[in-house]
Amino acid sequence: MEAALPASTLKVVLIVLAAAGVVIPLFHRLRISQVVGFMLVGAAVGPYSLGRLAGHAPWLAAVAVQDPDAIAPVARFGVVFLMFMIGLELSFARLWTMRRLVFGLGPAQVLGGTAVLAAVLRLGGMATAPAVMLALAGTMSSTAIVIQVLADDKRLAAPAGRTAFAILLFQDLAVVPILFALGLFGSGMAGEGAAGLWLAAVQALMAVGGIVAVGRLALRPLLRSVARTQSPDLFMAACLLVVLACALATEAAGVSMALGALIGGLLLAGTEYRRQVEVTIEPFKGLLVGVFLISVGMGVDLRHIAAAPGTILGGAVALVLLQVAVIAPLARAFGTNWAASLEAALLLGPAGEFSFVILAVAVAGGLLPRDVAETALAVAALTMTSIPLLARLARPLARRAVAARALDPALAEPVPAADQPRVVIAGFGRVGQTVAALLEVHKIPYIALDRDPDRVARQRKAGNPVFWGDMTQTALLRRLEFATARALVVTLDAPQAVDELVAAARTERADLLIVARARDARHAAHLYHVGASDAVPEAIEASLQLAEAVLVDVGIAMGPVIASIHEKREEMQRSIKAMAPDAEIRVFGRRRLRDAEPKRGAAGS
Repeated sequence: MEAALPASTLKVVLIVLAAAGVVIPLFHRLRISQVVGFMLVGAAVGPYSLGRLAGHAPWLAAVAVQDPDAIAPVARFGVVFLMFMIGLELSFARLWTMRRLVFGLGPAQVLGGTAVLAAVLRLGGMATAPAVMLALAGTMSSTAIVIQVLADDKRLAAPAGRTAFAILLFQDLAVVPILFALGLFGSGMAGEGAAGLWLAAVQALMAVGGIVAVGRLALRPLLRSVARTQSPDLFMAACLLVVLACALATEAAGVSMALGALIGGLLLAGTEYRRQVEVTIEPFKGLLVGVFLISVGMGVDLRHIAAAPGTILGGAVALVLLQVAVIAPLARAFGTNWAASLEAALLLGPAGEFSFVILAVAVAGGLLPRDVAETALAVAALTMTSIPLLARLARPLARRAVAARALDPALAEPVPAADQPRVVIAGFGRVGQTVAALLEVHKIPYIALDRDPDRVARQRKAGNPVFWGDMTQTALLRRLEFATARALVVTLDAPQAVDELVAAARTERADLLIVARARDARHAAHLYHVGASDAVPEAIEASLQLAEAVLVDVGIAMGPVIASIHEKREEMQRSIKAMAPDAEIRVFGRRRLRDAEPKRGAAGS
């Protein structure tokens, strides 16, 4: 007989699915951020609301979570998958341009914030050790919530987003030595900890180096082998393997799982499988981040806040203001303009997930009284729930504060060619390669997709911007900045796949120029029905080319031959369109493509 899953586990799964499928769409209609929505769900079903009432009304236990630790392991993976997706959006080259921010601004924020918060607590009469513990916890910001809010607002690539990300990345790195030092002080071995600290650093570096070395050697062959099977299930399994293997490798070395996932994403960012991996992982990331946000909401004890509202609300406001007072000037000193500095500071002012970890370790080591830690936990949870609101306030406040000035080069990278409006070529066989070659002649940037992993590998080696992926997936089209694409050229030789892609693309964008390869006249008429702007039957084009060759070879002048071929083509196109009388032939996109000013050659990514 199969062993049944614990009822508590099934209940948590049901709550998460109900939140994702019922509650969050309702909040979306009310224009409430999904980040806030998930946290509100957590606060509602957590141990301090319905969980507490379940003692008086047992039937509430069916929808309440009385033990938040039950979802803690799954919640951690929300941060892991989020960081993996961030890695896919970056690259080692882009990360290298941010090194001054990560290893300059990051340490300055952690050390400066800790010093200022500890000094304020000391002035308030707190002893040095507890003040430092609380300051360390307060300095940590929420990677998961801040990154999710920035991603939802499409602000990750903005100067404020990159500044915030650089600081968050260093905080993730700094957690390891901080927790190690707290453990030594708690066990009374602070004087003997130098060797252990160096050993931990060496282990972390070896883990990161090992992931990079193995990843560069094995990732492409692994994904290419799986891609050859043309199985979405196997490709999904391979993606999950990469994420979890990288995360667990760094955790085994005592480093944050999120850092390992970030490195895995960075390794895949430069491969031809990047876009398909993003589409495959996105659903897992969305649900698991939702679990994390629900767990944060469960930590909000409204009764605790009501018992000491002045202390907790005052502490939350003071923490955010002090963090802003530290981060904004530091970010400005490192080259960010005041507007972006203020926006980043408001996002990073609240506490984060590592604040809870630091407070728990400090209490376990006897470095912090439990009642003080409980108050600090309430302050941290309250500030984390305010991040979406602060994000809404940040941009208009920043715009009013000052006009933007010159940025540090790490923040003001030129728009990469991959982000410019391009022609998307679906299918990169001989037809697709010919189209691409002519686009290059006229300096029109393009990006191509193909389902043959070996062909994609060869084209990538030749320097062409080709990715592997399932072109009929609307989610994949969106990942290619499809909203700003100049045209879609469908060169596939499978009629059903052509039909599906043209229909999906037309549903996604009504104004897009879509030129599709058709099998014959009947197929071309059908493509006009489903949304093609132009359908080119391969049989007709082959016959026209044969006719042109014959006429020229028998001695007819080239000028009249070209004119007659052109007239015949127009006649055949009119007859094809007559076969689709009810179709709306969209040709307005052609003018935009012809008149657009090309900015550079073929795009890479």
